[in-house]
Amino acid sequence: MTMPHYIDIAHHSLNKFGEELCGDKVEIIKHDDRIIVVLADGLGSGVKANILATLTSKIMSTMLENGADLIETIDTITQTLPVCSVRKIGYSTFSIIELDASLHARIIEFDNPPFFLLRNHHILPIEKEMIVSSDKKVYISSVDLKIGDELTICSDGVIHAGVGMLLNFGWEWKNVAEFLEKQDCISSEKLNRRLIDACNSLYEDHPGDDTTAVTIKVRAPLEVQIFTGPPSDPSLDAQAIKAFMASPGKKVVCGGTAANIFARELGRDIITEMDYINPEVPPTAEIEGLDLVTEGVLTLKMASEKLKAIAHLNEEPSFEKKDGVNALLKLLVEDSTHIHFWVGRALNPAHQNPDFPKELSLKTHIIRDMAGTLGKLGKIVDIHFTD
Repeated sequence: MTMPHYIDIAHHSLNKFGEELCGDKVEIIKHDDRIIVVLADGLGSGVKANILATLTSKIMSTMLENGADLIETIDTITQTLPVCSVRKIGYSTFSIIELDASLHARIIEFDNPPFFLLRNHHILPIEKEMIVSSDKKVYISSVDLKIGDELTICSDGVIHAGVGMLLNFGWEWKNVAEFLEKQDCISSEKLNRRLIDACNSLYEDHPGDDTTAVTIKVRAPLEVQIFTGPPSDPSLDAQAIKAFMASPGKKVVCGGTAANIFARELGRDIITEMDYINPEVPPTAEIEGLDLVTEGVLTLKMASEKLKAIAHLNEEPSFEKKDGVNALLKLLVEDSTHIHFWVGRALNPAHQNPDFPKELSLKTHIIRDMAGTLGKLGKIVDIHFTD
């Protein structure tokens, strides 16, 4: 059963120019009734900062997950990790978000930039309580989130973007807030990418500091159903199509054989799309009642490879091309929270041709690969075999 809301989480980072490792670390723990997000910013950059941030985020998330008290958790961090002997400052700064199933959020901050909470595209001011732990000031905020709210935490690389380059004093907190207020993004992935891409532009592609942002967006669930391949037993066709059409959300059919079965069972025509032709991508079609009809394995294979590339990019992907791969990717990346694959086991004779690439006969492998990548992008994915 789909929850009445969906917690959409995305995070991206820029390494300080010249460094192979990022000195910021994000740890996300998800349970049915609770989500914990920790963003730690290690002192300095490179290997040392990465180790400090990793230890901080892992210790804090593990302790909080196991029910440790906040003060106890902070004390453990301050007493466990070293302090810089030269600068006499902390090992790592951090921001923590705890969110329960009723959308009550607690945000804990120590020396990271203040969080950004947007409601209806406007910054929502939240009162903060200060506590002192091991002589360190920690700020705690509580707020009940609503569908549409966007909550972003970041390392100081975000508010320092452009310092000494395009901007004298960096991209200050109020400037970042104004930038976020101007965005209109359906997903946290899109908003977070835009923020990090803007930072990279201000750094002129040479980040002067490790730069990380985590965005949580509370969304109404958006479901997409994807049917690829008919059942191996043709007598199950009608049952499978009926169940698929009765399911909620947008509906996609991938594969010519499957499309013909849908047209037959629904009593509707298949209209091949000729307005946009890309010789590298098989054409799409239209069937009344379906949101997208594409070719099968080739389209899925291309979409899977592009999904992997998108997962490793910081900048916002473009889906302007109107071919089947981009249309499918837009649905998967931007216009969905829950994705359901309906996979038939019928063998396509074309895929048994020895001249046809062997990997393309592995439809189930491609679907599982896509599901894994989508899971990394925060999607809820399941695979249902129709026979």
